[in-house]
Amino acid sequence: MADRPRILAFAGSLRKGSFNKKLCRLAAKEVEDVGADITVVDLADLNLPLYNADDEEANGLPPGAKKMKQLMVDHDALLIVSPEYNSSITGPLKNAIDWASRPEEGDVASLVAYRGKVAALLSASPGALGGLRGLVHLRSILGNIQVLVIPEQFALSKAHEQFDEQDQLKDAKHLESVKTVVQSLVKTTSALI
Repeated sequence: MADRPRILAFAGSLRKGSFNKKLCRLAAKEVEDVGADITVVDLADLNLPLYNADDEEANGLPPGAKKMKQLMVDHDALLIVSPEYNSSITGPLKNAIDWASRPEEGDVASLVAYRGKVAALLSASPGALGGLRGLVHLRSILGNIQVLVIPEQFALSKAHEQFDEQDQLKDAKHLESVKTVVQSLVKTTSALI
């Protein structure tokens, strides 16, 4: 039997009560239910400074960047739940992607954290499009750093109305959409590892 896919999940938000963090936790549970291993990381816990090439040259990667990069290396796939800020992705998400892309001595290849990875994209927003415009940018960024982004995605609109008191989705159709994305991610990753 093939190894169980190892999936790293994270939201592109730092806010404690983030709708995207709620959606990320919900999707992570679905990953477990379809037979893959899941690790959830909170970008807020990494304490990543803004990427600065001068700081990198002087000090190397900061501890949070090393941790994020190693988590990506150790996993087969990424489940990214991204808010939309001004029709694009968040600064913290772009910053994390940039730090993890930086080469270090001992890397076996360039873009070692991304090359050969599979990714699935979700978003949640109080707006009518559910963060969809940001996913277009995220898909482009990931594709350019050699990540295979599956075509299935889900954008949860009016997110402030969609979760119950237990942070579960009220609408079963939305949960089915999340499951579809997760199942495709696990199936695609399983076929490639």
